Amino acid sequence: MVCNIIHYMRRCCGIISMVHNRRARPTIRVLADDLTADWESPHARRVLEQGSYQELHPLSELKHPIIAKARETFGSDPANDNATHGYVKSSTTLPLWEIRASQWRGGVWEDRRTGVRWLVVAGLAKGMHQDHDDFYQQVEREEASGDPKRWLPTDLDVRLLRQESAARLLTEWDLAVQAQMLEALRVVQGGGSTRVMIKHPFAGFAQLPRNGDLALLVLSVEFQREPDYQSDDIILEVVPAQSSYKGTELIWKLTIRALVSLNPPEQAWDRYQDTYATIAEPGTWAARVRELEKLVADNELAVSEPGILSHYAHREHLAGATIEGRAVRGLCGVFFVPTQDHESMPVCPECDARMRQPEA
Repeated sequence: MVCNIIHYMRRCCGIISMVHNRRARPTIRVLADDLTADWESPHARRVLEQGSYQELHPLSELKHPIIAKARETFGSDPANDNATHGYVKSSTTLPLWEIRASQWRGGVWEDRRTGVRWLVVAGLAKGMHQDHDDFYQQVEREEASGDPKRWLPTDLDVRLLRQESAARLLTEWDLAVQAQMLEALRVVQGGGSTRVMIKHPFAGFAQLPRNGDLALLVLSVEFQREPDYQSDDIILEVVPAQSSYKGTELIWKLTIRALVSLNPPEQAWDRYQDTYATIAEPGTWAARVRELEKLVADNELAVSEPGILSHYAHREHLAGATIEGRAVRGLCGVFFVPTQDHESMPVCPECDARMRQPEA
């Protein structure tokens, strides 16, 4: 989805000019050619061999001692840089900061256009620097050849950086949307309606209309109080800020994040066009506020929960709901939208018990 959203943004707003995390990251060449040993897990090497580079994101977090040292030396905050060994003396054509981790040595180059630091060469210190495979010998040979710039990031490295930066911005945006849904739910948990304007995740990094507005969310809670029936109904309407956003993957991503923040079970929501509704027991939304408060405080995202049980429902209700995508009430009282393969899931124990009860 990240790649599709980036392509969509390029069509609508031109190439994104985004802020990259400056934290030191290895090039693909370093990963494939230089770091052939001392990996904490064989996973990275397997992924490299398969060419599935996106599975390695974020590259600065990969479990190798010299990558960890590069990240520790050049992190997100330049005030905390700790390049104690200075530059690699034998590399004069290409200025490289030297880093050390046990026997490992590395050279870190700064891209002054973006501020990103790249681990562009790495190796082991061997044989008092006399061994042919020694890191320093390797740098000297490259310097003598006159072509050390071949170590610089390639188009592939830059593309992966952009994708990783986009993914980071989207994660931060997901967290911001979740926090906004918490504030909205606080307002309506006792009934009523509120409106929340959601900004585009790339607002500030691309030319966007209407001050970067993506969509208006209208959240309402209505109480149903009858002698034999009580529920707290919640309704979410998603209104794109402009017609070109309607039906895009970004609007769908926003919708899913909002619904998961409010009520994770995927079976629970009834949909009509861009309006979503579900029904819960009294007090559910106040309890969800408390759950969301902890998630927001811990900087964690709520996780979507697909249905895990198969429920019994009246046949006449189930048939129409399956075709139209409406929610129905199971015998146990749970509302769900019948979209999953019920035969592959265990039967709800309460539904089963009520199904077996003899008619009065």
